[in-house]
Amino acid sequence: MNWSKKMIACATLIIALFTVKSTYAQGGRMMDTAAMRQRQEAMLAKMKTDLNLTQTQADSVKAISTEFNAKRREIFMDPANQGLSREDRMAKMQPITDAMNARLQAALGADLFKKYQDWMQANRPQRGGGGR
Repeated sequence: MNWSKKMIACATLIIALFTVKSTYAQGGRMMDTAAMRQRQEAMLAKMKTDLNLTQTQADSVKAISTEFNAKRREIFMDPANQGLSREDRMAKMQPITDAMNARLQAALGADLFKKYQDWMQANRPQRGGGGR
């Protein structure tokens, strides 16, 4: 796998994990769904502005992301996958990431998809706890 695909896969995984993790507040309590939705909407609005997306393109990105994030969440939350290493989990998610990227590229076109990838890399949620 080339470097850019690894970067995309990693960014996508981080977003998926952020989405799953953001549903849990301190102490393992569920975070308010409205707050999570509001955060996702704010990120989409920033992306739409930064990338100058049309409403149709923004709606496509949202629909595609929602569909594939649900599939990633299933893998992440599946008890059978809890013992897997990070690399094994990423390998399980790779076909989902590839399919999502293909759909996004079809919806956005090659040039805008490249800008989308760069934007996602620059705007991914920052995490504490030390880097890897």
